[in-house]
Amino acid sequence: MENEAGRCEISELKQVEGEASCNSRKGKLIFFYEWNIKLAWKGTVKESGAKHKGLIEIPSLSEENEVSDTEVNVSKKKGDGEILKDLMRTTGTAKVREALGEYLKALKTEFTTGMILPTKAVATQELTLQRKLNENMLQASPVALGVRIPTVALHLTELFDTTVEQLYSIFTVKELVQKFSKSPAVLEAERGGKFQMFDGNISGEYVELVTNRKIIMKWRCRNWPEEHYATVELNFVPAPGQVELQLDCKGVPVCKEENMKFCWQKQHFEEIKGLLELTAQNA
Repeated sequence: MENEAGRCEISELKQVEGEASCNSRKGKLIFFYEWNIKLAWKGTVKESGAKHKGLIEIPSLSEENEVSDTEVNVSKKKGDGEILKDLMRTTGTAKVREALGEYLKALKTEFTTGMILPTKAVATQELTLQRKLNENMLQASPVALGVRIPTVALHLTELFDTTVEQLYSIFTVKELVQKFSKSPAVLEAERGGKFQMFDGNISGEYVELVTNRKIIMKWRCRNWPEEHYATVELNFVPAPGQVELQLDCKGVPVCKEENMKFCWQKQHFEEIKGLLELTAQNA
């Protein structure tokens, strides 16, 4: 932030406390979030060259208030420099609210892939997905563009209170995939078979399937660079009364690492556990 009197910048994110969650109710996404955020700022007075520091506190960023109404408090350490504090209170506060707005936009779009519950239109959507998949299979495979992007590898493990047979089927039987993903899916669980999940936001191809032991897939999310796929390997390891699922993923775009973790930990593992609990209760 800069004006004729001075220049300021946010220098540090000192504290973030709270949580955010998203629930799907009657086909609509409901968001809950409450954050307490504390930032440090520093600035320089142009005329004298004097440097000053202060804090920005956002005591409650929540769904109860619009971003424009969110309280943003600016303070400064003792001494002169009120002109810098005024700059932070005006232009600085506006820029902070702009950043908060970008976060909420991402919360409601990028981090909620596949969360909307199915409605009566599921059958129609599923048919559309199947038609698109068939059309894609009839077309020649596109030539790779050869553009290198920075990637990372992920390793996750999770324990499930079930058998290897049941857990393996959850990843290979369309009806079960649709139950835990709460959205239409297309699956051809065989070597070279295609799949689409979460309303087409996730797609790929089965590379190898070893019944009840291992699944290897070419895997991508719709918002990844075009024609870029990661390799996802799932290993099903029996344990006393449980199954350990070992996930190894290579080729995840660096900028999508956290999204990938969220996708598997929240939208796969947690939802699958919920499906297993519901199945056990019904049994």
